[in-house]
Amino acid sequence: MPKVFHRQDLRFEKRKSRMSEFDWHMSPRLGQLVNSKYLEFYIVSLDSGKFSFPYHFHRASEELFMILSGEATLRSPEGFQKVVQGDIIFFEEGPSSAHQLYNHGDSPCVYLDLRTTFGIDVCEYPDSGKVNILPFLEVFESSSKVDYYKGEKDVARKWPKKIIQKQSVSQKRKK
Repeated sequence: MPKVFHRQDLRFEKRKSRMSEFDWHMSPRLGQLVNSKYLEFYIVSLDSGKFSFPYHFHRASEELFMILSGEATLRSPEGFQKVVQGDIIFFEEGPSSAHQLYNHGDSPCVYLDLRTTFGIDVCEYPDSGKVNILPFLEVFESSSKVDYYKGEKDVARKWPKKIIQKQSVSQKRKK
C-alpha cells in the first residue's frame, strides 16, 4: 500500500551534536515508519553555516540526495560544487563517493536523504580516520587496523588436545 508523506505534516526535530557545526533538523526516519526493508530515508533541513554529517563514504550502501529547497556546497573527491533546488546527487559505494554538504546560503537547505540498507554498512571518515559500523554506531579509529591473522598464532593451543591429536594421527595415516 503506498504511503504519502506530506511535507507540511512532517515534524522536524533538531539533532543536537556536541559540535555545533553539525546541528541540523531532521524528519522522522520515514523508512522505519513504513517498515522499509532496503531504504532508509528522511528529510534534512540544514541551517545556514552548518555542515551535514562529517565527510564520509559508505562501503555497503548507495545514497541519494535531492535538494528540495535552498542551496549548499557539496564536497567530494572531485572538489567543491554548488547544488541547488531540484538537483539530485547519487553516491555509489566506496571512497570515490565521499561527500559532505555545507549550507553557504542564507536560508535552510532542505534535502531528501535516501540510502539503501542491507543489514550492516561500514561508513568511513577520511578526515578523521574513523570507521563506523552501522546501524550500531560503533565507531573505531582506522589507525588500529591490523593484519587479519594477528593474534592467531598457536591456534591449536586453544583446542582440546585430544581433537588436535586425533586429527594429526588421521592425517599421518592418509600419507
